[in-house]
Amino acid sequence: MEDDDSQVFQAGQSGLIVRIPEAEPAVRAWRDRLDPSARAGVPAHVTVLFPFLDASRIDQGACAAIGEVLGRHRSFEARFDHCGRFPGVLYLAPEPDTHFRRLTEAIAERWPENPPFGGQFDDVVPHLTVAQGQDEALVEKAEADLLTALPIVAQVSAVDLLVHDGTRWRQRASFPLK
Repeated sequence: MEDDDSQVFQAGQSGLIVRIPEAEPAVRAWRDRLDPSARAGVPAHVTVLFPFLDASRIDQGACAAIGEVLGRHRSFEARFDHCGRFPGVLYLAPEPDTHFRRLTEAIAERWPENPPFGGQFDDVVPHLTVAQGQDEALVEKAEADLLTALPIVAQVSAVDLLVHDGTRWRQRASFPLK
């Protein structure tokens, strides 16, 4: 989940993410310094859908529907072997990214009123953000350090629902893949 100058997290916001705990040793120190979402409690992850439903709409029925949609997808392995850039953002790129794209497409199809990133991008590129809105020299230093830790291989077997409580992101539920 991204947090840039135009996006301030608000109580009640939610998002669906795939945690990538295998990346934490390589990215944690950089994310803690350079990614506001890390400081707000979001672990290393690839976003499936943000922003998602308002927390007031997440009840047992919504969780059952999320579980049904995600439960149709198989667990998979993702390999992060290079960095990528968006304007102002340094990230690790998953290969293949097809499985992440399919998860996003399935959730967005079920909840079309919640397009990925509010519909601001034509192509939603799966990624694990490490730095955003930072000094270029510092980002280059982070990238050089990260390259020494790659590749990172992750086993993806669940999607987590996080909700912002006004201060931090907290896990509300986890949905297993088959």
